[in-house]
Amino acid sequence: MSLLIKPNATPSPEIINITPQSAGWDTISMTVVRLKHSQTYDVTLLGEEAVVVVLGGKVGVASGAGSWSGLGGRKDVFSGMPWTLYLPLNATATITGETADAEVAVCRCRASRIFPAKLMRPEEVPVEIRGGENATRQINNMVLPDFPADRILVVEVYTPSGNWSSYPPHKHDAHNPPGEVDLDEIYFYKINKPEGYAIQRLYTADGSRDETYVVRNNEAILVKDGYHPVVAAHGYDCYYLNVLGGSARSLAASDDPQYAWIRQEWRTKDPRLPMVR
Repeated sequence: MSLLIKPNATPSPEIINITPQSAGWDTISMTVVRLKHSQTYDVTLLGEEAVVVVLGGKVGVASGAGSWSGLGGRKDVFSGMPWTLYLPLNATATITGETADAEVAVCRCRASRIFPAKLMRPEEVPVEIRGGENATRQINNMVLPDFPADRILVVEVYTPSGNWSSYPPHKHDAHNPPGEVDLDEIYFYKINKPEGYAIQRLYTADGSRDETYVVRNNEAILVKDGYHPVVAAHGYDCYYLNVLGGSARSLAASDDPQYAWIRQEWRTKDPRLPMVR
């Protein structure tokens, strides 16, 4: 099974749809939807909680957990910070496009506890500049372990042209807290120019997995196990949306010991970051 997921040939309205069944796990899923003005998309959560991330344009959301209008505002992911809406276990909702072209990601995770719906506005999103030198990147920390939810975790990552990301290579495929927990993960990519690309390697220490993928706009990577570093092609800025879920509500991961030394060598941050504010 390829871990690279291509977008639908005719996105109407789903650009990409990753389910637990198609991914081969029982934790997380993601659907990215493009909506025209007044077009609607229904969400039904059965044994799941969800996080709706507005990637571009504006939408309204009506559900039994609450109703919201005017969510969003950035033209695309490279032009602003996210609006993020948490929907509780077993909620139903209708998302309605409020601009000519709106795009949202519906990130889901298996859950068993109910938490209230919660909206996070762009100015409330903590921004972290992680790494150093040409491995510097921006993390928008929308749904972290301290967010009132059951299992789901969601962040955005911006990697400038030519930089490495998710580096040094790390993994989260073993439940060994507090140093590491077992998390499935989806990377959903945007590149700032249509011909651009990133490269992602997925490998395990024992060599049972060693795969490298060229990833383009609106494609996704499934991270089931092993280390998974990324590099943005020179000349092209890279964005990815991560949803994670697994054995614990934690982002604990362990570095590949072969490359962990590089952390001690970083002296400066890339001045191009933050890319969005």
